[in-house]
Amino acid sequence: GSATIFFWLQLPNVTKNYRTALTITGIVTLIATYHYFRIFNSWVAAFNVGLGVNGGYEVTVSGTPFNDAYRYVDWLLTVPLLLVELILVMKLPQKETVCLAWTLGIASAVMVALGYPGEIQDDLSVRWFWWACAMVPFVYVVGTLVV
Repeated sequence: GSATIFFWLQLPNVTKNYRTALTITGIVTLIATYHYFRIFNSWVAAFNVGLGVNGGYEVTVSGTPFNDAYRYVDWLLTVPLLLVELILVMKLPQKETVCLAWTLGIASAVMVALGYPGEIQDDLSVRWFWWACAMVPFVYVVGTLVV
């Protein structure tokens, strides 16, 4: 939250060419703040923390399920935005900037979306399958940025 405020308050102090990127930075930190509060609240509801038998802390399951999806929803929104921000500061020609923003943004969203089914699987072989699927757009994004 405070990072969002800082980034947006700094907009007048940044060269005009970078203001859009800094605005996106603020949006990313705002989205992340919201989701991390939701993740924290989900964790608090899903687990009980108390003193154990030996005087140390003990964590027990409360019966309320922990919501793994918050992290993936956060990434689904923020990872493409961060790639767009990176592309904007590269000072590429407008046509190339637009093309890269769309292709890499979509590829990164597909990467995150393919990772979630693996996250919620108990079978390790199925997890590896989804990991391999998510690596395809990841390699495409990295390869495009490197070249």
